[in-house]
Amino acid sequence: TDLPRSPPAAAEPRHASPAAPRRLREKLRTAARMAGPPAHTAPGSRQQVQGGERRERRDQLATGASPARETRAPFRFDYERFRRSLRHPVRGRRAGEDPETRARRMKIKEMMKFAWDNYKQYALGKNELRPLTKNGHIGNMFGGLRGATVVDALDTLYIMELEEEFQEAKKWVEKSFDLNVNGEASLFEVNIRYVGGLLAAYYLTGEEVFKSKALELGEKLLPAFNTPTGIPRGVINLGRQDTRSLFSPCSGMSWSWGWASAGSSILAEFGTLHLEFLHLSELSGNPVFAEKASTSQLVLNRVEKPQGLYPNFLSPVTGSWVQHHVSIGGLGDSFYEYLIKSWLMSDKKDSEAKKMYDDALEAIEKHLVKKSAGGLTYIAEWRGGILDHKMGHLACFSGGMIALGAEHAGEDRKQHYMDLAAEITNTCHESYARTDTKLGPEAFRFDAGTEAMATRLSERYYILRPEVVESYMYMWRLTHEPKYRQWGWEVVKALEKHCRVEAGFSGIRDVYTTIPSHDNMQQSFFLAETLKYLYLLFCEDDVLSLDDWVFNTEAHPLPVNHTDSQA
Repeated sequence: TDLPRSPPAAAEPRHASPAAPRRLREKLRTAARMAGPPAHTAPGSRQQVQGGERRERRDQLATGASPARETRAPFRFDYERFRRSLRHPVRGRRAGEDPETRARRMKIKEMMKFAWDNYKQYALGKNELRPLTKNGHIGNMFGGLRGATVVDALDTLYIMELEEEFQEAKKWVEKSFDLNVNGEASLFEVNIRYVGGLLAAYYLTGEEVFKSKALELGEKLLPAFNTPTGIPRGVINLGRQDTRSLFSPCSGMSWSWGWASAGSSILAEFGTLHLEFLHLSELSGNPVFAEKASTSQLVLNRVEKPQGLYPNFLSPVTGSWVQHHVSIGGLGDSFYEYLIKSWLMSDKKDSEAKKMYDDALEAIEKHLVKKSAGGLTYIAEWRGGILDHKMGHLACFSGGMIALGAEHAGEDRKQHYMDLAAEITNTCHESYARTDTKLGPEAFRFDAGTEAMATRLSERYYILRPEVVESYMYMWRLTHEPKYRQWGWEVVKALEKHCRVEAGFSGIRDVYTTIPSHDNMQQSFFLAETLKYLYLLFCEDDVLSLDDWVFNTEAHPLPVNHTDSQA
């Protein structure tokens, strides 16, 4: 079965108002700033064009006329200007590194090549490789889309300078990546893997095929937002047409996940669109993507937060919480990540996102951060006021997130948050160190005398997840403490020993035994995230510099909008 990072979401259809609230329009003025105004627009007239475009779209749909964009001068994103705005070479300068660090980085590069070569040989075009049976897996999360591993791997291959393999992946996207599919897709997974991967590949290389595919796929996701609140549903049919849509001629049907409470949408899903959708607006000149993604922020600002916390389930019909379960792991995780990263990506202009992040972190620390009897700091889950003293592997990204936010906290809080980030990262390291394989379980608990260990059989597996090494990478970049590289190298050795098989890498079913029981799945995020973060851990800081890039929740690098650039 597929095991998505954050289980998926829901909603009730209705067209949102074409007129964006004033505060939202003001917020969207930064969209496409790097590219300048569209070719058909005089500077300063974007709002008039937005209204006109919507009226034209409604008229076209009513009359059956072809879209007006065919008769207007097309918008053109200035890629060269964007590249000049970067403060560091994308792949860094490789200056003065020690031989051991380089050798370790080369080992991780070899692992990536091994994972890719086996995927190409046995599963190219399928979504993921089954390395034990040497065949491909399609799954049901992507609505008929194929090649998830190809799109997820593109930027990693490029950054690692695996040039031949990158060209193989690019060729597959050009020749074989078909977006004319008809199936049920997770809005969240398609956005973070496919849209994020294509956007990153375009920004890194300037290859138009990646941009055009990203924009075409982005349009197919828009109907998910046709709800009373503008909070999107979690599942969308990428192929079914609905010509009544005001926003897109290509409008699929969308609905809630069947298991989501009372038809609700999920915080980690509708809260993990902002980065990608702002870039879709920037590359297309069409503000509708940024409008849609920003609506969630407006709704969440208005709604009452219990104890300042954000529960995981929200009704897309009423805009009210459905139940009071709060988690920094699955169901909640990347919502918090995208708040601080939205602020960073805006070149620190999106003060609303920063305030939401600061307030949320304060509430998390007050109500959820605990210390075990053995001195380990962890983030518990909250169920209507009752704490569940467990932490999921997914929540281990939070050490890196808190460190990233600490860099930009007030001087009085900066060291406090760096210490908190280090303590949480240490706890996640302990969840690895206390297993026989030195790989961490899916979840670990702090109760009945147990600390940082899984107590249930259903939580003992490891599916090549990246969150712990993600935090190692951020902690290394922000502190340069050698232990983080050492901990990362321990993970490399454990992956080689317990997860590498004849034809790729496989997850394992029990981290507490060295007798291998492989799950026969090389997850696409292993190539997108786990290997990329390990590689960057052993790179100089100017490789995908944090000054220039933020990583989406699938580790796809998206550029900071350097609004002060004179390029």
